[in-house]
Amino acid sequence: MRIETWDDIRVAMAVARTGTVSGAAAELGVHHATVIRRIDMLETALKARLFQRHSRGYTLTEAGRVMLAAAVAADERFSQMAAQIAGSVQRIEGDLLITSLPELAGRIMPRLTDLMRAHPDLRISYVTDVRLFRLDVGEAHVAIRAGASPTEPDYIARPLGQVQHVLYGSPDYVARHGSGEDPRAHRYALPGPEGAGAPFMRWLSPRIGPENIALTSNDSSAREAVIRAGLAIGAVALGQEQGLVPVMSHPEWVSDLWLVTHVDLHRTPKVQAALAALRGAFD
Repeated sequence: MRIETWDDIRVAMAVARTGTVSGAAAELGVHHATVIRRIDMLETALKARLFQRHSRGYTLTEAGRVMLAAAVAADERFSQMAAQIAGSVQRIEGDLLITSLPELAGRIMPRLTDLMRAHPDLRISYVTDVRLFRLDVGEAHVAIRAGASPTEPDYIARPLGQVQHVLYGSPDYVARHGSGEDPRAHRYALPGPEGAGAPFMRWLSPRIGPENIALTSNDSSAREAVIRAGLAIGAVALGQEQGLVPVMSHPEWVSDLWLVTHVDLHRTPKVQAALAALRGAFD
């Protein structure tokens, strides 16, 4: 025994309240024939007569009274569930997953710590990776991306700012090698294949040879250690350049940054709170 749709129950409840087919039809905004058809379908599904038909209208049978009591209780539970869900989505709490590029943490984390102070029931997962997380399957609520604006049809992208890439060296390196702009005059600590799309990597790749590369690593802390040791120049995470000297930069070494959300979650309070916290981080 299976009831195909809650609409049949709603119709039966309306008939029980009004006592007539015409009254139920007027309450529900449907034709009276629809009311009769749905009552017949419900009684067939339940294999029981729910209403006694007579000239003055419909009255509940014993089975009908059992149905009505259960339906009213279920309807109240549905209403409570809807109210609880509506309340939960309006509160800034629960899990919030934000993805970003590893080198941006120096600008991002101060904003997120302020957000966490303001909303202590918010649990943030901050994941740094160069891969593109899929917002449409729930891999992230908010993504910070670099490069061209995302083109996925259900994504909402807002400009976050720009990052000018600079290659740094230690004072000792600069004293020994100088700070000339000739790319072949330097040794480099560079990211691996995952960083090939960075503007400075696209610029450098055709201009240097294997002999210019001191280290390749997907670990930014490893590259920074080599740079600070005076063995190479390279990019460091924003905010980590203290004690280093700018050696090389070009106007085309600029990355556009985007705040990206999925249309289904964009308007939720916790996502809007995160977007508000992150805006201006790169002004």
